[in-house]
Amino acid sequence: MMVSGGVALALPAAGCGAGQSRWNEAVAETWATLAADASLGDLVRYATLAANSHNTQPWRFSATEGAVTILPDLSRRTPVVDPDDHHLFVSLGCAAENLSIAAEARGRRATIGFDPAGDGNVAISLEPGPAAETPLFVAIPERQCTRSEYDGRAVPTGDLARLEEAARVDGVDVVMIGDPSRMAAVLDYVVAGNTRQVEDPAFVAELSEWLRFNAGQAAGTRDGLYSVASGNPTSPTWLGRLLFPWIFSAESENDRYSRQIRSSSGIAVFVAREEGKAGWVAVGRSYQRFALQATALGIRNAFVNQPIEVPEVRAEFAAWLGLGRRPDLVVRYGYAPSMPKSLRRPVADVMA
Repeated sequence: MMVSGGVALALPAAGCGAGQSRWNEAVAETWATLAADASLGDLVRYATLAANSHNTQPWRFSATEGAVTILPDLSRRTPVVDPDDHHLFVSLGCAAENLSIAAEARGRRATIGFDPAGDGNVAISLEPGPAAETPLFVAIPERQCTRSEYDGRAVPTGDLARLEEAARVDGVDVVMIGDPSRMAAVLDYVVAGNTRQVEDPAFVAELSEWLRFNAGQAAGTRDGLYSVASGNPTSPTWLGRLLFPWIFSAESENDRYSRQIRSSSGIAVFVAREEGKAGWVAVGRSYQRFALQATALGIRNAFVNQPIEVPEVRAEFAAWLGLGRRPDLVVRYGYAPSMPKSLRRPVADVMA
């Protein structure tokens, strides 16, 4: 899942100490504002701040002065939740859009293309151009998937229009759902998908591999889903891994998703017009622009992708939407305070 909602664990808190200090230092390094004289490595760092599935960061970058290529890192796949690498290629699109926006803010005109040869790469050509710092660029180091309850306020009509405009990318449609009865119907699909996932031991095992139960573990790997970023307590790693399969239940997760969706202002569903990797990359670009515009407007968002991750539920959800195509992302949005930030691996670790 593109980090759908976080995981609720009632575990004893682990101490802060050196692990917390390492995490704080890594957060400051990861999310630092882009320098005025940004290098290509700096642009790659900004690309890695994009949304991505399970915070696996499934990408490698190859950079020259005239181009950056984003390659899928298949060693970081999540084959249970994402067997066809759909979320992986959406993640590449998110990173490409971040890099493009950051490059243009630092005087490089960016053009994004997709090369279907081999595993499928995203190619970004860079040419000199006027520097243009947009609100979306300013939002890059502030964006996050905020996996908490929201406050239920409605988003003004003008801001909804801005979200739709920002998300406009060739080959992608965005369905905005704000009617409470339709949001309740989406919740039914979330619950159906979530129940099947949580009751699948392979899904639970895969998810557990990407959980980071304390600051020291999160700072050590600089990837995965850190407990406090979902509003949950920390725990020693050994204890978290031991107890997680016993504590993680469909009932508790469904209750949490119910509260989260009912507290949200609305739901956006992203749909590619053509099936396949190129379409999935385009969806990632569209979503990333939506998320950055939302951040610029003070609106939070988070994935609730269970309806698209279980094939049988996905087919029913697609029929309910009436589009005759595969829905690619489901995103709730609304107003809430920010949560602690996740980490990213150093640039040197993601360069090919």
